[in-house]
Amino acid sequence: MADTNDIKTFIEPYLIPDGCEELNENLRSMAAGFAVTDDKIREIIVGFHESMKIGLDHDDDNALPMIPTFVRGRPTGKEKGTYLALDLGGTNLRVCQVTLNGDTTYSLVQQKFTITQEAKESRLWDFIAECVGVFLEEHNLKPAPGKRTIPCGYTFSFPIFQTSISSGNLSMWNKSFTVPNSVGRDVVNLTQSAFQRHHVAVEVVAVLNDTVGTLMTSGYSNPDTQMGIIFGTGTNAAYWENMENITKWKGEDRSGEMVVNLEWGAFDNATHVLPYTMHDNKLNRKSPNHGLQVFEKMISGLFLGEVARNAILSLVDQRLLFEGRSSEIMNKSYTFDTAYMSEIVADDSSDLNVVKTVLESTLDIPPTTLTDRLVVKNVCDMIGTRGVRLSAAAMSAVLLARPELLKSEVSVGIDGSMYQFYPNFEKDLYNVSRVFLGEEFVDNRLKLHLAKDGSGVGAAIVAMTVDRDRSH
Repeated sequence: MADTNDIKTFIEPYLIPDGCEELNENLRSMAAGFAVTDDKIREIIVGFHESMKIGLDHDDDNALPMIPTFVRGRPTGKEKGTYLALDLGGTNLRVCQVTLNGDTTYSLVQQKFTITQEAKESRLWDFIAECVGVFLEEHNLKPAPGKRTIPCGYTFSFPIFQTSISSGNLSMWNKSFTVPNSVGRDVVNLTQSAFQRHHVAVEVVAVLNDTVGTLMTSGYSNPDTQMGIIFGTGTNAAYWENMENITKWKGEDRSGEMVVNLEWGAFDNATHVLPYTMHDNKLNRKSPNHGLQVFEKMISGLFLGEVARNAILSLVDQRLLFEGRSSEIMNKSYTFDTAYMSEIVADDSSDLNVVKTVLESTLDIPPTTLTDRLVVKNVCDMIGTRGVRLSAAAMSAVLLARPELLKSEVSVGIDGSMYQFYPNFEKDLYNVSRVFLGEEFVDNRLKLHLAKDGSGVGAAIVAMTVDRDRSH
């Protein structure tokens, strides 16, 4: 078993046996920069706990936001009914009709709409209303007898400051959205106004973010779920916290638990503990939200490929790779997709044929040598390994924040493309967290589940709890 506390473990596998000294010197220093030893993870866990504690006590720009979500009832898996859910992500708007069967299972009718560039820049709210109108018409959905509207849960995958279960003000845009006159305003209000303009008979009764949805979906099927995580285009997590620990909560009732949205993409924006390299800094200084979501930029699918592109081009610029040549495609930001990294890292063929195809056919790089391809594979692997080790660090930190729960079985619902498609991501999450959560717990009581479509089904589950509580 490789010693994951020895920095050499993260350097030596990436050196090229017959590579020139200058190339290996560069790979050595690059790998050292991306390395995350066990001691580094311990430091990150301590940093996480300090940041969580501050964020639960008061809002602080330098700490995790720790946003109370107003979601207080754990699902039991016995709830029944049919609800509407909207899921606004970075790429698609999904409109879903979710039927909860009352036996931990559910069924889903859904339609995906690709969010247009125009919607991302200006017409978003009207675009949402038009899509919902199309869905209702195609599926012939109408309010229940005696009701004027259909209750709907709304998963909103952008940072919002929640003011009640059904209202939240947009903190900022990310994922390249720039709709004007929206930041600081209530997203439910903006959406509801568009519904009225388009005569769409739907009422948003709950707004939540995608991690809360993932947590609730997993909780419907596995009632011992403690945490919901997205490891996808972006990353974030939500977990059940004791009300008495949420000292900034101003509400009357302090009993029981509430879901807290960590917004952990914003962890350590000041980069005190994260292994931050020049390649991260280059991405960060060129990004629209410079200096924010620094942790997210190290582990999520939207950014990993760009960090890899920066690192690869730094070797090209020193003429250590591709004889100093690149391509028009490779020279443009965000063209080296994280999906290519997954394919490259998984290529075990002797001539690295998949790597060759990605580089030469997809990215139009001039003909490559086997050494070129091996270097690219190694650079992708360093960055992917850092990503999964940082992901495991964050998951472990949050589970360790409720040590009393680790005596029993704990499920974690996870969604997202990194978790689903990046090679060995789930296996590595288990392996890395063993060191920090203990082998006995991880091997016997920790269950990671894919909470597929969590953000759609979870929104419907929260809408159900609100509707249930309103009618009592």
